[in-house]
Parts: sequence; structure tokens; C-alpha cells
Amino acid sequence: MRPRILERATLGAIALCGLLTCLAAPAAALYPKKSDSAPHHGVRDARRQAIQGIDVSRWQGEIDWAKVKDAGTRFAFIKATEGGDHLDPNFRQNWAGAKRAGVARGAYHFVWWCRPAKDQVRWIKRHIPRDPDALPPVLDVEWQNDSQCTRKVSREDALEKMRIMLAALHEHTGKKPIIYTDINFHEDILEGEFNDYPYWLRSTAAPLRHRYNREKWEFWQFTTTGRVPGITGDVDRNAFFGSEREFAAWREGRFDIGSRKWRGGEPKVQVAGPRALPTPPARLVNGGSDGPRPPGRVPSRTVQAKN
Repeated sequence: MRPRILERATLGAIALCGLLTCLAAPAAALYPKKSDSAPHHGVRDARRQAIQGIDVSRWQGEIDWAKVKDAGTRFAFIKATEGGDHLDPNFRQNWAGAKRAGVARGAYHFVWWCRPAKDQVRWIKRHIPRDPDALPPVLDVEWQNDSQCTRKVSREDALEKMRIMLAALHEHTGKKPIIYTDINFHEDILEGEFNDYPYWLRSTAAPLRHRYNREKWEFWQFTTTGRVPGITGDVDRNAFFGSEREFAAWREGRFDIGSRKWRGGEPKVQVAGPRALPTPPARLVNGGSDGPRPPGRVPSRTVQAKN
């Protein structure tokens, strides 16, 4: 009996491993050239998204954008400005390199709460390009716990500064900005606010629904320890929550991913009308004359709502 038990246990283990491999394969197969130096199972939903990208700054050093593109990178958010007087030293190089390689790219501004909004607007307009083919810009809002600007402003002050800067970015680029934030700042300031804007949320160890009191989002920063060909060391990886059609239409300005509204070219949905029941054949009575028919019986149908 013991050998038979061991044999069954071995076969069961092999079957279980095969099942787990099949379940994981679709996610891994999307981007086989990319990896993670410290993967976390809590973000597996993000890894399954078809449209993925990165965000970079000076800390990624010299980037080979052709290799980044070849690895399947669909978009990149590139740090441009911070506060009212800092320009990322690699921004212009990264901006030009991503475009040459054919990677869709957008610029982001890191907000300093100890600087007036008007100073930051002036700096943004001076350095963030108005390229018509660029992705919408990003306003990065977090508490600056590790910088010289550690003062926490009130919720009202933070929201007012954001309104000014979001409006300025929109006016400057002609595109509705994206809001990037983390768990703490969202809980302190952003719950229930700016619901018409696209959100890019950070969570590297759990599903977003476990970390944020928000019904929808558009981008998920799911790891800071990603590995992508063309970049030495770790890099942030991100996923877009939407279809290929929505991503393309968003880039063309035909689809607002924040409000989920179309501005033309929306998918045509054919609504099926009620199906007519077949007419029962006539019953011939007394040599062929039409006699009375029994009343038609409509079969009962259970309609299931689509999730």
C-alpha cells in the first residue's frame, strides 16, 4: 500500500503544479522579457493586464529605449519637474529617446506642498513640452516625508493647489491630466475628490480594492522592483486598466478614461429586439377546414444579468 500511496501523491503533486502553471502562464506570457526582483502575489491582477508600461526618472540612469520598446513596453511616464525650481536632469534625454523608440510617453510633475501653486505652474509651463503626440501629463501628489518639504498642509489647501495645477496642466497641454497618488495621501486628502479625472494608484503588495476607497482607476503602479531590458536595476512597472480600443481612443482624444465618456467613434452595440415566437401549424378539422387553436404557451426564460 505504501508505494501506491506515494505514487498517487506524486501524480497529484504533478497535476497541481501543471494546473498552477496553466493559471500563471497567461500572465507571464504577456511580457516574457520582463521580470521582478521581488515579486508579490498580491499584485497578480495587474500582471494579467495586456497594456503595461513603466515610469522613470534620473535614478534609472542611461536607458536603452529600443530595448525597452522591444520588451513590450506600451507607455512610459517620465519625471520632468518637481516643486518650483527642479528639472530632472535626464528628462529631455528620456523624452527624446522614448519618442525615437516609439514608446508612448507622458511627463509628470512632483508637487511640493511648501511651494505656492503659481510658482509650480510657472515651472511646469517652462519645462513640460506641448507635444501633440504625448500622453496627458501627470500630477504626482504625495506627502514629502523624506524631503526638505515635510510640512503637511490642510486638506482644503491641498485640494485648492491641486485644482490650480490640474487646470494649468490641462490648459498648457490641451489634455486632461492624470492624478498619481499613494495610499496615505489618498486616504488623507483625495477620497471622493476629482472623480472625473483619471487616477494612477500605487500598491505593490495588495489589490487596489483592498487599499483604496475608490470605485475605479486607470493605472496601477504594482511594483517598484521591476526588471526591464534596457534599464539597469529596478524600475517601476504599471498596468493600464482598459481595452486596446480604449487605450488607442484615449491617446487620440476620442475617449476620456477618467469619466469613461466617448467623444466620437464609440463602439456600436447592437441591441437585439424581442424574438417572435414561431406560429404553431394549423390543425386541420373536418377534412381540412381551420378549426380553433389552443392558446400559445410562452416558455419561461431565466434572464441572467451580465457582470
